[in-house]
Amino acid sequence: MRQDQIDGGARRAVFSPVDNRARVDTVVRRLGDAIELGLLADGEQLPGESELAGQLGVSTVTLREALMALRQQGLLITRRGRGGGSFVSLPELPAEERLRTRLHGWSTEELRDLGDHWAALSGAAARLAAQRTEPEDLSQLRRTAAELIRAEGAAACSRLYGRFHVELAAAAQSARLTREQLALQGEVGALLCLVLADDSCREEVADRQRGLISAVQDGDHATAGTLAERCVREPVARLVAVRLAL
Repeated sequence: MRQDQIDGGARRAVFSPVDNRARVDTVVRRLGDAIELGLLADGEQLPGESELAGQLGVSTVTLREALMALRQQGLLITRRGRGGGSFVSLPELPAEERLRTRLHGWSTEELRDLGDHWAALSGAAARLAAQRTEPEDLSQLRRTAAELIRAEGAAACSRLYGRFHVELAAAAQSARLTREQLALQGEVGALLCLVLADDSCREEVADRQRGLISAVQDGDHATAGTLAERCVREPVARLVAVRLAL
C-alpha cells in the first residue's frame, strides 16, 4: 500500500458519498467533523458546489443548505469574485464552561457505552491495519502521534487525538470504519479537551500510540488491538470522572 493511499484514506472518506437518504444535517456533520479534526486544513478551499455535490452524492440544493449551515457555525467563509468559493475556517477552542455544559448532557452510562463502542471500532481498525498495512506506510500515524506531543492547548490535542483514530481506520483500508470514526469525533471529540489538557493524560496517550504503531508495524494484530482499545478507554474513563465531579 503506497504512502499516498494511507495519507489520502481519511480525506477520501470525507468526500465519499453520504447515505442516499441523507438530509442536510448529514452533510453538515460530515464536513463539520472533518474541519474540527483538521482533516480539512484551515484556509483550504472546498471543491466547487457541483463537484462537491457529485462527490457526496447529494443534490446541489442540499449541499448549498449544508454550506450555509456551516457558515453560520463559523466553520466556513465565502469569498466572492475571482478565486472565490468556500474556505475552511478552523474554530477556536470551545469555552471550558460550554464544554462542561455539553458534558452534563451525557449520563455516565452513556459515556461508558460510547467508550465501549469507540474502543471496539479502534481495536478492530488496529487489528486490520496490522494485517493489511506495510511497515513503511505508517508515516502519517507517526507524524500525528509526534504532533500530539508538541501540541499546545487542549483544542489542538483533542483534534490530533481524534485524527489519529481516523487515520488508523484509514490504514485498515476500511472506508466504513473511517466514516464511523469521523462521526464519533463529531459526537464527542471536543469533550476530550477537558482531559487532554492534563499533561499526564497526554503522555499516557502518546505512549499508547507509540506502542500501537510499533505493534501495527510488526504485524502483531492482537497487541495492536489491545493498545488501540486502551488508547480510547483511558481518556474516556477520565471523562467519566469529570462528569461525576460536575
